[in-house]
Amino acid sequence: MTIFIYAVLVFLVIRFSVTLFNFLSNPKLARSLKHYNDEVSILIPVRDEENDILHLLKSIREQDYTNYEVIVLDDGSSDNTYALVSKFCTENPRFKIVKGKALPTNWLGKNYACHQLAELATGKYLLFVDADEQIARGLINSLIARMEMGKLALLSIFTNQVMQTLGEKLTVPLMHFILLNLLPLRLVKLSKNPAFAAASGQCMFFNAQNYKENRWHEQVRHQVVEDVEIIKLVKQEKFNAEALLANGLIYCRMYKNLNEALNGFSKNLLAGFGNNVLILLFYQLLVIIGPVLLLFYFNISLLVLPVALIVLSRTMISYLSGQNVLMNLILHPFQMLFFLIISFISIKKHISKTGTWKGRTINTI
Repeated sequence: MTIFIYAVLVFLVIRFSVTLFNFLSNPKLARSLKHYNDEVSILIPVRDEENDILHLLKSIREQDYTNYEVIVLDDGSSDNTYALVSKFCTENPRFKIVKGKALPTNWLGKNYACHQLAELATGKYLLFVDADEQIARGLINSLIARMEMGKLALLSIFTNQVMQTLGEKLTVPLMHFILLNLLPLRLVKLSKNPAFAAASGQCMFFNAQNYKENRWHEQVRHQVVEDVEIIKLVKQEKFNAEALLANGLIYCRMYKNLNEALNGFSKNLLAGFGNNVLILLFYQLLVIIGPVLLLFYFNISLLVLPVALIVLSRTMISYLSGQNVLMNLILHPFQMLFFLIISFISIKKHISKTGTWKGRTINTI
């Protein structure tokens, strides 16, 4: 047991070091003062998004970029999504909506929708966003500036998360917690090793020529975490790629309540660990179970260091991700509990092949 306790402490120090590196390197998308005029295709796959899609479309209409087209692909919605967007497009000529084709075998729905959208796009850049987002003025100029500066094939942005209910606050911060506690985000670009890969499908910005030559979504047609798999492929092919934090330029409200969050995160958590159940369980053992055991094997004076490291880590991660520091500190034990719950749900879905999303079965490979 003593060896395990030391392993927990060492892993805690390593994770704190990664967080500190991220905090000091400040991997946020820089706001650009320069204005560009390259055509940008904003591509939005939708399926049953009647409650969110108009908020996104209005935010696009109100942003400060001028040379753009917006293509919405309706992927078999059963609600009023298509009618709402069609009416909006009639009143706004830059926007159009198309109906997606039937989903082929061996494709996941979003991947196929993005693939179709790319084939319809005419812009120099392709910006894929989700229906539950809103963009701020300055986003597109800042994306292009970063693409040109780094000669990038792909730039992915981890959006600022909007959380309103307690269920969201107990789960959604886990995304940035895992990311910034495990991966030095600057190494996504600086290192050529595909192991240093992270991306968010909520905001994927491609050089269109590079995308169409490589057909990135087609290459990951059956992958649940297609965003990470795409950036791995981009790096494997020796193209430049980068992942950054949104810096208040794009927002997303991923889920509306606890049930949605549990279902959504459990859909792809295990896939994010390579569908390896043992690796996920070992991670949970070190990150959640281990710190709890410290309470029983350490006296109060010896607990000061691990508690301080956890508090400082959560403070830095909350600051970087634009989240409420005090809220995450107070809710940290409960967020860790739900992290454990999500992990077991994800494992159960994987083993039983019962994962679903938007009414479709998801089979991890």
